[in-house]
Amino acid sequence: MADELNRRNFLKTAALAAGPALVSARAANDKVNIGWIGVGTRGYAGLDWLHTAAANEVQITAICDTYQGYIARAKDRMQTIWGNTPKTHVDYRELLADKSIDAVYIMTPEHLHHDMTIAALKAGKHVYIEKPLAHTIEEGFDIVREWQKTDRIVQVGTQNRSSSLYKKAKELVQQGMVGDVHFVRAFWYRNGLPNEPSWRYVIPPEANPQNTDWNRFLGTAPKRDWDPQRYFQWRLYWDYSGGISTDLLVHQTDIVNFMLDKTTPHSCMASGGIYRWTDKTDDRDVPDTLSAIYDYSDRLQVNYSCYLGNEFFGYGEEICGNEGTLRVMNRQDLYFEPEMYNARRPNAPNRAPDAIKARAALHINGPQEYKESDGAINHFRNFINAILGKEKVIAPPPVGQQAAISGHIATLSLKNQKKVIWDEGTNKTRFA
Repeated sequence: MADELNRRNFLKTAALAAGPALVSARAANDKVNIGWIGVGTRGYAGLDWLHTAAANEVQITAICDTYQGYIARAKDRMQTIWGNTPKTHVDYRELLADKSIDAVYIMTPEHLHHDMTIAALKAGKHVYIEKPLAHTIEEGFDIVREWQKTDRIVQVGTQNRSSSLYKKAKELVQQGMVGDVHFVRAFWYRNGLPNEPSWRYVIPPEANPQNTDWNRFLGTAPKRDWDPQRYFQWRLYWDYSGGISTDLLVHQTDIVNFMLDKTTPHSCMASGGIYRWTDKTDDRDVPDTLSAIYDYSDRLQVNYSCYLGNEFFGYGEEICGNEGTLRVMNRQDLYFEPEMYNARRPNAPNRAPDAIKARAALHINGPQEYKESDGAINHFRNFINAILGKEKVIAPPPVGQQAAISGHIATLSLKNQKKVIWDEGTNKTRFA
């Protein structure tokens, strides 16, 4: 029984234990030395975000990538924005061996997260790891266990949690504005031009096996010959990515957990496939269409859908409470409307009790109200402040693992066409 309780509480107690690092004394003018692993699309953008978030507290002293073109581009950007030229590496282990580096940002493809994060923790570094925490459920628990052995700060890149708009949404739920919540709808719809299929990023024409370390990119993934599509468009292949489930869905199931104080769902049934991007030259193997139904053990259902062939409805989460509806749309706008109990018929009377009638409809635009486009910069700042002992990280590894589990069980359900049950007592999945 004791073992069962320990397993059941593993993620919950670990999350509660996450707190500020007990950092050694640091001179007031000392900066946190950052090593940056991965300067592709998101990693490159992050160089600017960190400068906005904490330019006075940190300095990036080393960067690492397996493509020389990305390294050269990042060095130029560092000189322009930060005013320094960092050391460069192709092998992340060389960067980790630099004892002057205090913390690392790991902005690499999903399949590399596990080995890099474990190695960084063993090297004594604080770690910012992009979501999902890992490529499989088992790898995620490896990271959580390794983190628990250390006093290092780890932040998982589920940045919606740091958005002031979502924090306001959580506050409104806690105030009882929507009443009891048993149903949530979440969606993310994107599109691309016929000659720009979703996730088919531009491949630099100069990229080749001589300036790209293909084997280091593969890591523990199945070995295969040089393939620039797999290298630069890795999100489209199961070997390196969970596709929609772990690249998009995880953001939204995670923020639903955040707003409603949930952890992991009890079950998931998912379906979908490659319905839009079917050209014979397109060898993607992750779906472009996905729907997933999650049931939680305390009478909550989350209905998720994603389609990469139409963008009209955009991105959103809709909290459908018994007494009101809360919507966050495109990470920009928050809307609250109280229930009227009139089936929304034109000119029908508002039949709500007086207490619900008294709740005013609300609209908040995040960029105007909070001067934020999303939570990324706040998330970076929260990580640095945690290293400095000023804050707790809002997305430590147990929380990141809870988020990743939702994505992984959707993938398992999709691939097996069966309902997946998540057993919180054993931290295992089974098919219904």
